[in-house]
Parts: sequence; C-alpha cells; structure tokens
Amino acid sequence: MPNTAVWTLRETLIVAVLGAVFGVLYLGWVQVWLILQAILGAVTMDVVMGFWFIVSIIAAAIIRKPGVALVSEVLAAAVQILLGSPAGLLLLVTGLVQGAGAEAVFAATRYRRWSLPVLMAAGVGAAVASFAYTWVRFDYGSLAPGLLILMFVLRCASGALLGGLLGHLIVKALYRTGVLSGLAIERDLRTAHV
Repeated sequence: MPNTAVWTLRETLIVAVLGAVFGVLYLGWVQVWLILQAILGAVTMDVVMGFWFIVSIIAAAIIRKPGVALVSEVLAAAVQILLGSPAGLLLLVTGLVQGAGAEAVFAATRYRRWSLPVLMAAGVGAAVASFAYTWVRFDYGSLAPGLLILMFVLRCASGALLGGLLGHLIVKALYRTGVLSGLAIERDLRTAHV
C-alpha cells in the first residue's frame, strides 16, 4: 500500500535540496555536453541527456510519493535559471516535461514499485517525453528518418543508464550512509527484509 500523498516537512526539504544540488550539477553538465559535441557531433545531446533526468529518479526513489519526480525536475530547472543559464525560462518547460515523463512511470506502478527496472523505465519515460518536446521545439520532422531513430534510441538508452541506473546507484550509496533513515525508502527496504 503506497504512502499518503501528503509530504512531510523533511520530505519537502529533501526534494528542495536535491533540486538545488542537481540544478547546479545540470548546469555543469552542459559543459560536458559541449566538450563531447566536438567528438560525437549532432547526437551528443541524446547521448548525455539521461543525466538531466536523474534528480526525478533519485528524489522519487527516496520519498516514494506522487509528484516528487515532477517537482524535483522543475526545481532543478528553476535553480539553473537563477544561476544564469542561457536557456532562460524555457528550462521550466523542459523540467516540467522531463519530470512528467518520469512521474508517469511511477504513477503507472501506483507508486508501489521502486526496483532498478522501474527506475530505468522512468529514465526512458523522461527520454520519450523530452524527445517529443524537442521534436516540436527544434523541428525534428525535417531530419532524416535514420538520424531520428538513432537519436531516439540513444536518448532512451541514456535515460535508462544515466538517469535510471546511475540514479539507482546513487540512492543505494545514500541509503548505506544512513541519511535516509525514517524515510519511505528505509521503511520499504526494512519491510522487504523481514
């Protein structure tokens, strides 16, 4: 049975802190993208895109309540804007779209499943949603079909690996430190081992 949808003050603060931390990391990740673009060319954004979904997966896996994936991505986008990202206010739309894509996967499980395959699927969900958004924003319809397929596959793989798998590993590392005690993740894992 899923936890109540009401967030505690501690959960709200955790989501806010994660959004702030990953907003800074996301802005730094732009530099990684720009460096790799010189090597990989046009598909670079799709290769690295999954990292820009990770806060939604980490926050949701820790808090395990509706809305966490969506809110954490929007907060990360807002932090990037406050730090002077040249993308500007459109980042809020980007965060909303990416967070909604991950949130949809967690909602499909009724916020009851948090296994690695579900977290990777959430990364793919964010990838699919972001691909649809960038299709419209950047007129992907004018691109060659083969390139579109490659971009879509790379973005989904990146969402699964850099978003889902890496997010899972970070959550496990945080759990081992004990800082997540008293949260839904600890209660679920303790119950699973009884």
